[in-house]
Amino acid sequence: MSLTAKQQAFVNEYLIDLNATQAAIRAGYSAKTAYSQGERLLSNVEVSSAVSAAKAARSEKTGIDATWVLMRLAMEAQADLADLYDDGGSLKPVKDWPLVWRQGLIQGVETVREGSGESISIVDKVKISDRIKRIELIGKHVGVQAFKDRLEVDVSDDLAAVLAASRERALANRG
Repeated sequence: MSLTAKQQAFVNEYLIDLNATQAAIRAGYSAKTAYSQGERLLSNVEVSSAVSAAKAARSEKTGIDATWVLMRLAMEAQADLADLYDDGGSLKPVKDWPLVWRQGLIQGVETVREGSGESISIVDKVKISDRIKRIELIGKHVGVQAFKDRLEVDVSDDLAAVLAASRERALANRG
């Protein structure tokens, strides 16, 4: 079975921002029911397959895949702030910064001139992007479970039975 024109429009719109509600609206579904329509469309096997195929094609075309993302995050997490300064402690010109810093680790640079006359000092303020967020993303990506809110543990039936029996004994001893 192939997608309807409206379903294909949803797939195309969904790939823009991965927001099912907004994609449904842009694809022509009612704004009042867009949330439920988006959920329904994503659970549709044909639509879900089309989204997955389009994501895979986009990943192949750009060369950006899970390995690329993880390598990039690792480079950013390990970047050394000292690389932005010369031996005298002054901020290097931006063109002399390592590429990893110039491609997104800096949120902003501000140069402030303080004082007047012959006692002017220049202060360069560098605002660094959130490196902790990168570490969290790496942790989630590699599955180390370091940032899970809840840890699920699969226990054997024997252990579950022992725990249930212990619970029953504890309840019986209370009474």
